[in-house]
Amino acid sequence: MVKRLAVFFRPYKKALFGSIACVMAECVFELVIPLIMADIIDVGVVQKDRSYILQRGGLMIACALAALALGSIYARLGAQAGQGFGAELRQQEYKRVQEYSFSNLDHFSTPSLITRLTSDITILQNSVCNGIRPMVRGPVMMLMGLIMSIMLNPKLSAVFLIAVPVLAAGLYLIMRTLGASYARMQKMLDRVNSIVQENLTAIRTVKSYVRGESQSALFAEGNGGYRDASEHAFHTAMLNMPYFQLVMYTTILCILWFGGNFIHTGSMKVGQLTGFLSYVLQILNSLMMISNVFLMLSRSMTSIDRVFEVLDEKPEIADNGDQSLAIHSGSVEFKNVSFKYSKNAKENVLSDVSLKIGAGQMIGILGGTGAAKTSLVQLIPRLYDVSDGYITVDGHDVREYSLHHLRDSVGMVLQNNTLFSGTIRENLLWGNADATQEELDWACRIACADEFLGRLPNGYDTVLGQGGVNISGGQKQRLCIARALLKRPKILILDDSTSAVDTATERKVRERLAESLPQTTRILITQRLGSVEEADQIILLDDGKVTAVGSHSKLLAENEVYREIWQFQQKGVIA
Repeated sequence: MVKRLAVFFRPYKKALFGSIACVMAECVFELVIPLIMADIIDVGVVQKDRSYILQRGGLMIACALAALALGSIYARLGAQAGQGFGAELRQQEYKRVQEYSFSNLDHFSTPSLITRLTSDITILQNSVCNGIRPMVRGPVMMLMGLIMSIMLNPKLSAVFLIAVPVLAAGLYLIMRTLGASYARMQKMLDRVNSIVQENLTAIRTVKSYVRGESQSALFAEGNGGYRDASEHAFHTAMLNMPYFQLVMYTTILCILWFGGNFIHTGSMKVGQLTGFLSYVLQILNSLMMISNVFLMLSRSMTSIDRVFEVLDEKPEIADNGDQSLAIHSGSVEFKNVSFKYSKNAKENVLSDVSLKIGAGQMIGILGGTGAAKTSLVQLIPRLYDVSDGYITVDGHDVREYSLHHLRDSVGMVLQNNTLFSGTIRENLLWGNADATQEELDWACRIACADEFLGRLPNGYDTVLGQGGVNISGGQKQRLCIARALLKRPKILILDDSTSAVDTATERKVRERLAESLPQTTRILITQRLGSVEEADQIILLDDGKVTAVGSHSKLLAENEVYREIWQFQQKGVIA
């Protein structure tokens, strides 16, 4: 684990080692001060030698100033190492999440990933920033303090043989219970974040159903659980302080008792006892630092495990394709394809699907809710991988293409596609970062987005709220179609992406797509038979199985289910 973490310190190793060196040098100067102080008392004060006192006092001040300067340098270097480590770790974790397939993302909830990218890494970052000093200073001060105290009086230093094991035993017992407490606390934080995210994402639904009070009660429950978990964890952690103080003051009393007897018998001087007490306080403070480091590490270990779970998650879709292999025509074939979201699932979502889609064809896919229409098209750009069988594009298995080229050649517009915070122009440029104004106008004209862009106050430079909340659902869908068109895809998948658009506008979009992109393979998932009436092929799906394939006229004549749906919609029951 240490080796794995060391990788993230590599760009900041100079700052890390520099901060450690500063702390060690600072300890040396601080440990010299009690020796100088003992000399001042036993020599300068006893002999009433003012010049000796001033000389030694000046040396003490010089040591203190040197320690202060080293501490200031450490603060700067330690901050660089700690903050840099956190930024590097967060960057690598985010990069790994970007490499995940949809199936990988199914293993983690979104709020949990957010917590692991923010709270957990902040804990590790703070542990480094606040932990370098006590981690180095504690052992150095304790070791050197023990050496100095043994040099002053070996008999009196025997008190530590009892105090240190007693302190270590108590710290061990506290640490045993802290790990599980911190793990439960972070899980409860995941729960709180989940409630907040769901509530804010669906705030319009919450308000329309007047569920504000029930959502507040749900949040109060999650927040209370997090509070209870935090209270238990920090209550256990705070036991460290009173326990340490009990051992520390008991140790000081013993030293004063035995030290007083040594002075009485003449085997120890007052200055030596004063210096010895200074080293005792330094040793005990170093033990306190070490105990705090262990407490910090206890919480950090929980966060390290959670972060490493993300880093160790192997992307289930490997990008081993040929970088030089390109898609030219956009023909697609499904050959005995079966699919399930989890390897342990008992039943397939798609079963033994075989289809041929010619280049430049328009394909319609129909089916009831849960028929696996979206699952079918998500296999083409490898958002998921097939469980059995294979899919080819231009005669090559999709796994032979690089993921970048494959997905860049497939334009996919979902019913609930997302727009990002920023201007309309910035959102459209996701499709092609180098698109000219003429290309933007071209894509928006085909998607019929030009009909409302002219009415917006700033046109393409109109600022959208998060998720495009300040435009209608139909406008959002048309912008998403325009964004996909800017990719100039070889295969265009429209997954119920005009459900919020009126039928007249939808017809315009279809006609303009056919006119402007005759060579592009178009796959439409819809509930409206009128939308796919002119399709080259219409595919009926039911419970993950293909039940019929054919043109509108063929299915109308030969397939009873299709005929019933057509007659039902023709009566105007469904628009």
